[in-house]
Amino acid sequence: METFGKTWRKRRETSATVAPVGRHVLRLGAVFLLLLGGLASTIFVGPTLGAGRATTGTSTGTAVTTTTSTARSVLVVSGHGWGHGLGLSQWGAYGYAEHGWNYDRILAHYYPGTTLGPAKIGTVRVLLASAKRATIAAAAPSTVADASGPHTNATPQTLVVKPSGIAGQPTLELPFTISSRRPLSVNGKTYRGKLAVSTDGKLLQVVDVLGLEAYLKGVVPSEMPSNWSTEALKAQAVAARSYALANLTKGRGFDLYGDTRDQAYGGVAAESPSASAAIDATKGQVVLYRDRVADTLYFSTSGGRTASSLESTGTAVPYLVPVADPYDTLSPYHDWGPVLFDAGKLVKQLKLSAPIADVQAVDGASGRVKTLTVVSEDDAQVTLSGNQVRAALGLRSTWFTPALLQLLPAARTMTFGGAVTLSGFARGAEELSLESKAAGETAWSPAGEVSLASDGRFATIVKPAVTTQYRLAWAKVRAGLAKIAVAPRVDAVASPAGVQGSIHPAAASAAVQLQQQAGTSWTTLGSTVTDATGAWSFAGALQPGTYRVRCAPGHGLAPGVSTSLVVE
Repeated sequence: METFGKTWRKRRETSATVAPVGRHVLRLGAVFLLLLGGLASTIFVGPTLGAGRATTGTSTGTAVTTTTSTARSVLVVSGHGWGHGLGLSQWGAYGYAEHGWNYDRILAHYYPGTTLGPAKIGTVRVLLASAKRATIAAAAPSTVADASGPHTNATPQTLVVKPSGIAGQPTLELPFTISSRRPLSVNGKTYRGKLAVSTDGKLLQVVDVLGLEAYLKGVVPSEMPSNWSTEALKAQAVAARSYALANLTKGRGFDLYGDTRDQAYGGVAAESPSASAAIDATKGQVVLYRDRVADTLYFSTSGGRTASSLESTGTAVPYLVPVADPYDTLSPYHDWGPVLFDAGKLVKQLKLSAPIADVQAVDGASGRVKTLTVVSEDDAQVTLSGNQVRAALGLRSTWFTPALLQLLPAARTMTFGGAVTLSGFARGAEELSLESKAAGETAWSPAGEVSLASDGRFATIVKPAVTTQYRLAWAKVRAGLAKIAVAPRVDAVASPAGVQGSIHPAAASAAVQLQQQAGTSWTTLGSTVTDATGAWSFAGALQPGTYRVRCAPGHGLAPGVSTSLVVE
């Protein structure tokens, strides 16, 4: 148990809908971080947008809101829940409380086989800052104790501290402690307890030393909205207290991180009457398993069922097993996605030698992804754990479903009256269709269903009359962008009297140029415009040489040229 607890690295992902809700994330292997360092910042496209992203957008022009990427090959990810899925689901606990459950019943549900019991209430040392500079302020008389003994200041004071010493205080030395009858502030944030300040010569370390219950009053409202049900706040208070005691560490100048590497600790500013009342009502209570304090991991949203520590980490913990979470549906993150990623950038990050041809997920017993294998067109592959994929792509959880969509070509020019084949594939997606938007139009329109072969590939013929954009449509996803430019068909005939012809489709007042080849370039000899039928003419005999007629009608048509006219 103790060893298992120390293998976790924890981080909270903040809810965009409610006050911050605590969630902890697994520690990842160094090898994976070296492989995918920077991946999330270069390809992530979704609720939190990263730099260097594919072009994306959201459209409400159709019956449902759609998420769009113009990348020709797109990885689509949709999922459930937010967090690692182990232990107490905060939204689920809130739902149970709303349905009449008491906090002890909620805790017993999320940590099966555990009981509640008393724990010794002592002090904890919480790391507030590790920096090159800190400003510490006392709003009331304070006492600073260093190696020479205590020094009392009868008035409020502010200390600007650097590793080299305390500005304007030559008689004070590091390390020192400072205490006051009123809360002290560090860099503008106020905390209860006394502060211990030390240095390793490069960085300062500012640690808050305070009672466990006082610490919790800065934690619980930072991890769960204070306006939630009392029983949910009580469950959070006991879980936070148990987690703190199960994760105290030795050999450091502090016991707990003051941020989401352990639990979010907001100090005095975070405190609220309702959260404090829940802490007071459960004072000293912890979750026990076989008379030892349980490592009570918790997170935001399960998606309907919690996860197994054996499945997630390879280590079995008797009280971190899957349980049903039926009221988790209250969470705005019960279901999430689709989130889109440029698969072309994934190829570079994963160092694959060819474009991605497939993604294959293996699910664990809880439905969460155990491994994800990315296969390239030359059959090279990379296999990652679900937790590695989650960290690299910035996903909310490992309970996700991947799909892969591709549309080709990215661009092509065709002559009016002809056709172009759009091809691609879909992995993990069905009922695929095309949408089109012709030049001059502002909205996308259905352009026919796409028939997938058994291997997920497709080829479909389109015959646009003007320059048109196409994209794939699947559920709420719009992926890929193929721009088919349409040029007019320019018919031209040379005769002793000159050059005559017409364009199709017919367009009046379209600019027409007669050009002669000069080496590798073309020189314009004359210009005219079409009549109402699309006809045009250039009078006068041509000298020997190679000629062509170019027409740029506009109105959604690209410039077109005739076949070469050779005059001997």
